[in-house]
Formats: sequence, structure tokens, C-alpha cells
Amino acid sequence: MNNPLTRFAIPLLRWTVGLVVMLESLEFVFSNSVAHFLDKAGLPSWVRPVLGGSEIIAAALFLVPFTAVVGGYLLLVIFAIAALIHFLHGQFNVGALVVYAAAVIVCVVYQNSGTAEAS
Repeated sequence: MNNPLTRFAIPLLRWTVGLVVMLESLEFVFSNSVAHFLDKAGLPSWVRPVLGGSEIIAAALFLVPFTAVVGGYLLLVIFAIAALIHFLHGQFNVGALVVYAAAVIVCVVYQNSGTAEAS
């Protein structure tokens, strides 16, 4: 496919997912309402900065072309942990995490295929 948009589609997806995850992670770490919700759910206070902070670092790595694969795999692990925490607390609405994970997988496969913008 020689459509000019083809060259930019996956990098655009990577940047979109990376920035959205980064912004949501920042909100997760710094929001008082999230802290209150997690406290009511019975989670220890260290969960928010550890999970959110690692997600911020992984999203930053995901945005850099040379570290996108490592950041992508880290994001997949973090999404799985987050989904597990949701499931253990009876919250089964993890659709956004599944969509983010699918987009990250597409970007990682694209990056590994040797057609990335960094090559």
C-alpha cells in the first residue's frame, strides 16, 4: 500500500496511545479523588505511586522510537497488573485497558518488523 498516510498511521497510533496513557497515569498519581477511591477500596497507599509511576516511565519509553518496544512490553505488564487489581476488586470494566493493550501490541509488532520511523 503506497498511501502516504500508511507511513504515519502506526507512529500516530503510538503517540496517541503513549500520550493518553501518560496523561491518565499522571491523573492517577496526583488526583485526590483517586487516592480517596483506592483508600475506600482497601488498597495500600503505595499502590498509586508505584503503579502510576511505573506506567508514566513505561509510557515515556514507549514514545521514544529506540525504546518503544521495551516501553510497550512494560506497558503490557502494567496493564495486566491493573486489570488483575480491577478483577480482584470486582470491577470488570477493563475495556479501555484491553484497547490500549491491543494498540500497544500493534505498535510493538510494527516496530519489530523493521518498518519503524527510526530505521
